[in-house]
Amino acid sequence: MELRTEEAKIIILSGKARSGKDTSMQIIKKKYESLGKKVICLFYASYIKEYAKRISDWDGNDETKPRTLLQVLGTDIIRNTIDNKFFINRTIEDIKVYSKFFDVIIIGDARFPEEIEDIKKVFSNVVSVHITRKDMNILTETEKQHITETALDNYKEYDYVINNDGSIEELESKLNEI
Repeated sequence: MELRTEEAKIIILSGKARSGKDTSMQIIKKKYESLGKKVICLFYASYIKEYAKRISDWDGNDETKPRTLLQVLGTDIIRNTIDNKFFINRTIEDIKVYSKFFDVIIIGDARFPEEIEDIKKVFSNVVSVHITRKDMNILTETEKQHITETALDNYKEYDYVINNDGSIEELESKLNEI
């Protein structure tokens, strides 16, 4: 196995729940793989989800996702009482390891400005993409008002903003311009 010596391209996706981040991530992954690139997808929330599975009886299924538990665990407990940079620091460590093996690293779930900015401070080959989509939010009013859904509302420092307002083919066309 040959280790890579150049810095991986890092693509950070952000957007509200149900905006199309996961679909966008798969489209971008497929595009780079078709070019012969090795791609890995990471999530800040993977750590939260692992904790939630061990704390509760959740099986990891997205359809039964305990969103309130995930929000409380990730923000109220970990970010606010343990370490505000907990997930960012772990992801930076992950990127340092995975960049030895992958050409492209996609982070599929930035929810806070520092989850974009801190990665850009450490790595030079970073692109941020914000996905927007109207009227697809299935969250409760309480969930919609949680900081994980609102922290990026006034953030404007994205490299790209993609309006996901059409078909998957239209989304793919927009993402291919990146």
